[in-house]
Amino acid sequence: MGCKNPLFVFEKAKSQKGGRREKQEIEQHCTELVTPIIEEHGFELVDVEYVKEGSDYYLRVYADKEGGINIDDCVLISRSLEEKLDAADRMTDPYILEVSSPGLTRPLKKDKDFKRNLGKKVEVKLYRAVDGSKEFEAILTGYTDTTITLQLDPAEEPKEFSRNDISMIRLAFE
Repeated sequence: MGCKNPLFVFEKAKSQKGGRREKQEIEQHCTELVTPIIEEHGFELVDVEYVKEGSDYYLRVYADKEGGINIDDCVLISRSLEEKLDAADRMTDPYILEVSSPGLTRPLKKDKDFKRNLGKKVEVKLYRAVDGSKEFEAILTGYTDTTITLQLDPAEEPKEFSRNDISMIRLAFE
C-alpha cells in the first residue's frame, strides 16, 4: 500500500526562482541525501522529482521494497530526509516534501525498470505519431541506453523506438 500522508509533509520557506538546471540540481542533491537512508533500510529508490504544481513546489521521493512500501516506511524516510534537507539548507523556494510508494502505474524510467519488466505488456505514449498512432500497448522485448524494443504484433518483427520519442511508458493493466 502506498502512502501520501499530509502529516509527513513540510514546507521550507525561502524564495528565489530557478529553472530546469536548478530542478535537476535539487533532484540530484535530494537523491544524494536520501540514498543512504534508502539503502540502510533495504528499500529501493525509484525516483526523485521536483515539480511545480499551481503555486506550490513539491519534492517527491518514491521508494519501494519487496512486498511494497508502507506508511511506517514512508514516515521513516520522510523524517530522516527532512533532517538532512534542513541541515543542508540548499532549497531556494518553499516546497512540500512527499514520500510515497511509486504505485502500480509508475512510469518506467531506469534500466532496472526496463529489465524487471522485460516480456511484460506495457503502455507507451509518444510525443509524435508513428505509423499513425501516438499510443501503443505491446510486449517489452528489449532496451538499450537510447532505445526500447516492442513486440506490437506477434506476427510482425519487434519495433524499436528512441527513448527520446517516448513521453510515457508503464506497465499496462487490463
